[in-house]
Amino acid sequence: MPDTGVRAARTAVPVRRRARFELHPGAWWLWSLGLGTAATRTTNPLLLALLMAVAGYVVAVHRSSAPWARSYTAFAKLAVAVLLIRLAFTAVLGSPVPGTHVLFTLPEIPLPAWAQGIRLGGPVSAEALLFSGYNGLKLAALLVCVGAANALASPAKLLKSLPGALYEAGVAVVVALTFAPHLIADVQRLRAARRLRGRPDRGVRGLFQVGLPVLEGALERSVALAAAMDARGYGRTAEVPAPVRRTTTALTLGGLLGVCAGTYGLLTAEGGVYGMPLLLAGALAALAGLRLGGRRSPRTRYRPAPWGVRAWLVAGSGAAVAALLALAAVRDPGALNPGVVPLAAPALPLWPAAAILLGLLPVLVVPQDRKEPS
Repeated sequence: MPDTGVRAARTAVPVRRRARFELHPGAWWLWSLGLGTAATRTTNPLLLALLMAVAGYVVAVHRSSAPWARSYTAFAKLAVAVLLIRLAFTAVLGSPVPGTHVLFTLPEIPLPAWAQGIRLGGPVSAEALLFSGYNGLKLAALLVCVGAANALASPAKLLKSLPGALYEAGVAVVVALTFAPHLIADVQRLRAARRLRGRPDRGVRGLFQVGLPVLEGALERSVALAAAMDARGYGRTAEVPAPVRRTTTALTLGGLLGVCAGTYGLLTAEGGVYGMPLLLAGALAALAGLRLGGRRSPRTRYRPAPWGVRAWLVAGSGAAVAALLALAAVRDPGALNPGVVPLAAPALPLWPAAAILLGLLPVLVVPQDRKEPS
């Protein structure tokens, strides 16, 4: 009996220690979404490279050893592939950007008259490739930011933090987001096993021989997940009075319509007066609808993730980067969206670059804990 008490005391210490290092997963997602929003406001390759460097450094500092945390490398490779595919399509299919600096000329394939405006091959200019590279780099930065959120935020903890009204939709989203990390973990495990057996793990042959076990494992996980969800009563709801259901539907739909109308007003010059009030009213109505809708799915949380000062600072740093880049895009659009005609090197605007560096705040405020269990 005394030994049992000693063991319980020893196991309680690491739990309390981990609680001090835990950060709400929603804070990481808000931080990464703020960086992604900032990436949509610019095509300056220097600013986009700085955004990706900030996201990569924070991931390198705070990424744990869990299997889902290894997905950042896959997202980074996907970003590089997207950029290269964008450049390849521009070279083969052409670009609407006029250019005078022809780099090389591809053999052009003549097309019928009904395909006018489309070409295959022909001259490839530096202006066209540069314009395509700027836009491709924006999409690559978005993928890197999403990969950072996947590597830093635990999907299971994120699901526990969702309100009851979004639980079912959150399960679907979390399952979709965890597909890539589990797939990468399976590929790494199978490739390591093939190397130990002296079999090839690269090339076309290795791809085909690794792909089938990965697909089989994904199907087995799907069946096991469906059985576990059914055994735990997934999809079953509590009885809610009809007036509450109608009020919930009205608040949710009205709030979403208000958010859409307010967002449209903010994006247009004529709707700047009513855009922000309508957006705030719609957001409040949607939140009230979600609060009432949570009565259909009563849930309890075991050790809920705390939202403390560090979570506010992390989420606020991402929001600050997005807001400052949006302000810079309005005040100095030429610096954040450099032109390619005439051909010129992009310049690095100083205060937007300093605003992006605010995204490094999680490195300073979140303690490092490399021993988080997977």
